[in-house]
Amino acid sequence: MKRIGILSDTHGFVHPELPRIFEACDEIWHAGDFGNFAVAEALQAIKPLKGVFGNIDGQEVRISFPKYQRFMCEEVDVLMTHIGGYPGHYSPDVRQMLIVKPPKLFVCGHSHILKVMFDKRFNMLTINPGAAGKSGFHKTITMIRFTIDGADIRELEVVEFQR
Repeated sequence: MKRIGILSDTHGFVHPELPRIFEACDEIWHAGDFGNFAVAEALQAIKPLKGVFGNIDGQEVRISFPKYQRFMCEEVDVLMTHIGGYPGHYSPDVRQMLIVKPPKLFVCGHSHILKVMFDKRFNMLTINPGAAGKSGFHKTITMIRFTIDGADIRELEVVEFQR
């Protein structure tokens, strides 16, 4: 069993509550737009980190994190990228990956809009944790915590802060 914390679009901001928010997590996943490498270092100091680079990320982040990550967490096949879309509106490159081999869990960021949706076509859960930074149009900082136990994804909770 693993407890996961997901965030994206930090844009160089590390919320002071992050160590407390992700204290009970086993891993942190960042779905892109770190903003700078200092954010990655701060997250790695809290828990093991998996991440992808986003469209605003510079060379240091792009060297350290891929555009796409595909990995197993327990018995769950996970695909993560920054610009991915959501059911019925996936980016063309992601749509191709899903047609070839859909994961059980698809994680992306970019929109700054929190969305958790089940895609019946691909039989997968899609998660966009919204934005955990201060830059952008969003009024609320959002992050997600959940549990993966074997093949089950459960106990999903949203963490919110006013900007």
